[in-house]
Amino acid sequence: MKIQLWIGYATQRTLLLRSFKVSAIVGSLLVLINQGDVIANGQLTVIHYLKILLTYCVPFCVATYSSVAALLNQQNAQGKDDHV
Repeated sequence: MKIQLWIGYATQRTLLLRSFKVSAIVGSLLVLINQGDVIANGQLTVIHYLKILLTYCVPFCVATYSSVAALLNQQNAQGKDDHV
């Protein structure tokens, strides 16, 4: 697989928007589950903010990777060697 092709797919506007939406929903649920008590008690520290940031990054990366993998599989199934 060519890295340029992967990056081309990963930086498509529609794919990025989808990944951001997934990250916003899944990340928010995970933040509430994992940090909800700290937020409710007003005990947020720098470490908690870092954890919250990472909590949003993980679903973003997973959604992006999954979408690119699906596009590449579709392209391979169609026998295309074109790039974006």
